[in-house]
Parts: sequence; structure tokens; C-alpha cells
Amino acid sequence: MEKVRFVGLDVHSRSIAIAVGESNGVQPENLATIPNDTQLLLKRLRKLGPLKSLRCCYEAGPTGFGLQRDLKAAGIDCIVVAPSMVPAQAGDRVKTDRRDAVKLARFLRSGDLTGIYVPEPATEAMRDLERARDDAKKAERVARQQLGKFLLRHGRLYEEGKSTWTKAHFEWIRGQTFEAVAHQKVLVDYLKAVEDTTERVTRLTANITELVETWSMKPLVKALQSMRGVQLMTAVIIAAELGDLKRFQSAPELMAFLGLVPSEHSSGESKKRGRITRTGNGHVRRVLVESAWSYRFRPSMSVAIRKRNEGVSAGVKKIAWKAQERLHERYQKMMLKGKSKQKTVVAVAREMAGFIWAIGNEPQLMR
Repeated sequence: MEKVRFVGLDVHSRSIAIAVGESNGVQPENLATIPNDTQLLLKRLRKLGPLKSLRCCYEAGPTGFGLQRDLKAAGIDCIVVAPSMVPAQAGDRVKTDRRDAVKLARFLRSGDLTGIYVPEPATEAMRDLERARDDAKKAERVARQQLGKFLLRHGRLYEEGKSTWTKAHFEWIRGQTFEAVAHQKVLVDYLKAVEDTTERVTRLTANITELVETWSMKPLVKALQSMRGVQLMTAVIIAAELGDLKRFQSAPELMAFLGLVPSEHSSGESKKRGRITRTGNGHVRRVLVESAWSYRFRPSMSVAIRKRNEGVSAGVKKIAWKAQERLHERYQKMMLKGKSKQKTVVAVAREMAGFIWAIGNEPQLMR
């Protein structure tokens, strides 16, 4: 029987600290600190024995998943772990790369580490694209706030009740003039910043719309749009961030992964529940909460929803309609009980995650 060795890797942009633990329970020891080079790492690992007898792990970080894919291609069992899920010892005030590698090897051997989901390269690329658009939306929002506050400071108020950031609103902004030359230059600069960020958002949105047509997860993206409040960008974010929804054993597991379940502190007969845990993927949690607001309206099949339902299977349509009925009822009942709108919408978002899980586990997404 081959001896299993547990290898902890503390990976940085220019170096990798390696620690090895034996299966006999002996304290893991440092092996070496080498440059961040996959071939050099494989050369070191081969000296430990057959590659299939090694169990490796490293923490997720800015270096990405490239190392995990390279080790997997070489026949090595390697997982990537979330730094927040690595047990920490109270009172430990010494942190070095070598000690971190030893800690990873020790906890990997004890079974206290769980690997995170590593997406396929195409899905990771789409995730980077939708996150770039999300960054662009944040920049657009900041630019608009700066321009709006500048106009407000100088008493320039748009007509009450009219929608802002429309074509008419931009024409109104361009028509503003100031006596001071400096103020006029500030207006031009702020307006240019808003137009540039808006153009960036438009460009990235078009890129996503184009590339999703050749993406392997296009059927899931299309199926998710059958739900109320889930349009193309929201569906892409869900699919790119979560990947294969079948990897979640149940809907509550997905809800917990998204941090939408209440936190709990129980001891003996005492049980206390607090706000949601907010762990896991914050990108999906945010878009679900935004989408959940649409369920305050009565169930209906609008023209837009009917169009998005074209081409999806009957099973997906049934789930989407059931979601409309149940989630609206849930919203109404919680509001009648006097719950705040924020708590109600979060509760709706939690149940919405369950319907998304059900769609992702449908045997047939498209008809």
C-alpha cells in the first residue's frame, strides 16, 4: 500500500513554501521554499514518491487556479481552500510562509479543510468579464454621484418627478452654464467622466451578450431568465459565479453557501438567531436581493417574461411560475406581520435561491 503524503503549499507571486506531513501522525515539516515555478515544484514533489500518492492544498488568492489545474493535469490530487475556512489558533502571533505551509499540511491530513469550487477556464473567463462589468457599474455610480452633488451644491435641481440619467436629463446637464470658468470646467470634466463610465458599461454588456452565445452554460443562463426579476446580466452572474448547480446536494446548502441563512448561537436550552451569515459568494447574494424586490408585485406573465420563457422546457416554466406565486405570497405574509421591507426581501431572496437550485437540477433545461 502506497504511503500517502499531505503537502501544504503557501503560494505567493514569486515563491512557494512547501511543507509535508506523513499519514502516521508525525508533525508536518518544512521541505523548502522555492520560486513560483510549476516545473520546479513538480520536480520537488516527485522526490516525495508517486504523484498519485500526494494530497496537496493551497489557499485561494490572487494567484488564481492555474497551479491547481497544472497539478491536476500531472495526476496530483490538489484542492484550493478558502483562507477564512482554515482553522486559526487563538494566541498565535507568529505568521510566516513556512508556518502557514505546515498548518495547511496538518489540517489537510486531519480532514479539517474543504476545497472550494474550481471553475473550468471558460467559466472563469466569463466570471472575470461579468466582474469587470460590475466594477464598471460601481465606477459609473460614483461618477454620477459626484456630478449630481456638484450640481446640487450650486442649486441646479432637475425637475421633480422626472427620471434622472435619461437622454433628457443629460441634455439638461449639458445646458447648464456657470459664470466662473473654473465651475464650467468642473462640469465638463464630471460629465465626461460619467459618459466614459457609461460607455464602458455598455461595451462590457455587449461583450457578455455576444460571448454567452458560445458559452457552455448558455442553457442554464436561458433557463434562469424564465424567473421574474432575472434578466440576462443577473443570469450570467449566477451561472458564472456558481457554476454547475448540481454540485449542491440540496437547496438549503445553496442558501447557506450564499450566506442567506440566519446566524445562530445556541448553548444548552438557549437558542439565539441573528442576521444572515453573509458568507460565501457576495456577488450572487447581491443580485438575488435586488431581484427579490420584483416579487412584491402580483404574479403575472408580462410580455418580457413570456419572451424570456421562449425555448425553455416545461419543467423550468413550471418552477418559474411556482416561484412567482410562492414568493409573492411570502412577501405579502411577512409584510402583514409587520416585518421590515429589508428583512422581507432577504427572506424572499433566500427562497428564490431554492427555486434557482431547482432549475439548475432540472434534467432538461431547453425543449
